[in-house]
Amino acid sequence: MKPLNILVSLTNDDNDYQVEQAKAAEEAARRLGVKLQIVYADNDSITQSQQLLKVIQSPSGSHPDGIIFEPVGSTALPKVAQAAASANIAWVVLNSDADYVKPMRQQGRVPVFTITSDHQEIGRIQGRQLAALLPQGGSVLYIHGPAENPAAKLRASGMYQTKPEQVQVKVLKGQWTEASACKAVTSWLRLSTSFQTHFDVIAAQDDSMAVGAKRAFQDLPNSSSRDRWLSLPFIGCDGLPATGQAWVRSGLLAATIYIPPNTGLALELLADALRAGVMPPEVTFTTAQSYPDFDVLGETQAEKARILSL
Repeated sequence: MKPLNILVSLTNDDNDYQVEQAKAAEEAARRLGVKLQIVYADNDSITQSQQLLKVIQSPSGSHPDGIIFEPVGSTALPKVAQAAASANIAWVVLNSDADYVKPMRQQGRVPVFTITSDHQEIGRIQGRQLAALLPQGGSVLYIHGPAENPAAKLRASGMYQTKPEQVQVKVLKGQWTEASACKAVTSWLRLSTSFQTHFDVIAAQDDSMAVGAKRAFQDLPNSSSRDRWLSLPFIGCDGLPATGQAWVRSGLLAATIYIPPNTGLALELLADALRAGVMPPEVTFTTAQSYPDFDVLGETQAEKARILSL
């Protein structure tokens, strides 16, 4: 039997979660005997659309059997999805709520489904982490992902739902990369207003941006100001074992949220669907969890506060 040929489109190759997505896809492809191609969109939805259309519009003999992609923008490329279905290419959306999935499934041409983290719940978890870190309230500098990215918007929405009312939030925008967060924080620090508000926590929507924010503070020339910023808890999301979780254990971050990569699961479900003709569920959610647990995070922060008060 001819091996399945699957294309995976990821947002970038400069983010620890996206790197882990690629690794998970490669491992699953080897296990399943699937031929795999991975392309990266450099955080540009137009680039992503053009990359996918080029593949879809190529001669039919070179078409992949399916496309798994994580959208850069907010639309999840509905016209590209329809073009793929018309070319009998299966379509899997990662980490985005694509409203066209249900009607496309009803057409029944090819397998179409979504696998996603519950991004609103991820935001709720981060809001609970803020509650554990700031039981008496305080101020948070919050590094938000791309403005129109659905995952970023849902994470922010969830965070606002569960953070304590007495916790105030100042938002800066990043692009899911360490460099973008470092640049955003560095630009903000040049403003006189950046020193007019006292902050108690630096929170980012992913670990790489949390590390990028910390790098910006490390570059401050004034040692007292630098030390004050670096003494704050930095928290992120993704929590991969080799990066986010390791950074928590080393003290680089105070907390993260473990979000399992979903490309491997996507490949498994897609391979089953194409080989056995069984349509997967319309939406499959992965489960995220705080790292460390909320009670451990609260106890650690309380102990730090006690030591500082001595």
